[in-house]
Amino acid sequence: MSEHNRRLVEKAGIDVEKLLDMLLRAAAAEFTTYYYYTVLRNHAAGMEGETIKEIVEDARLEDRNHFEALVPRIYELGGELPRDIVDFSKMAWCRDAYLPEEPTVENILKVLLEAERCAVGVYTEICKYTFGKDPRTYDLALAILHEEIEHEAWFEELLTGKPSGHFRRTKPGESPFVSKFLR
Repeated sequence: MSEHNRRLVEKAGIDVEKLLDMLLRAAAAEFTTYYYYTVLRNHAAGMEGETIKEIVEDARLEDRNHFEALVPRIYELGGELPRDIVDFSKMAWCRDAYLPEEPTVENILKVLLEAERCAVGVYTEICKYTFGKDPRTYDLALAILHEEIEHEAWFEELLTGKPSGHFRRTKPGESPFVSKFLR
């Protein structure tokens, strides 16, 4: 942790404890989303399910990258991850992207779209809170927001048939915006 960095962020008008709470809740949501997207991807079965698996996989791996990118910032600001995974998952900003009772492709897509819409809201809030005050956290949150908006568009396109402008990633989990934060 950098005491100097923390003081600069506080001096700029950020309540660091509030920011840490926001970042921890966002990281918990990314962590649980990675798990639930694994379950959802595996239940996307049959001919119709096969058509969405690759896109779910891209979002799943990129959400893991979001978690990995958030963790260093949490520690830089003097925070830490909970030692108990159950406590951590309960902190998640968004509700779990659960497997629906009827795991049809349409129902799975609805769950995925709801999860991405929540994520877009999360990073919009973090961006609003840090804009002009904490450039490092703002840059990180904005990079994640770009990817979450793309994920939302992908699932909305698949659910509604409206074009999203989605282009296939070069490789699964590429994270074109967040990759600069991964070490």
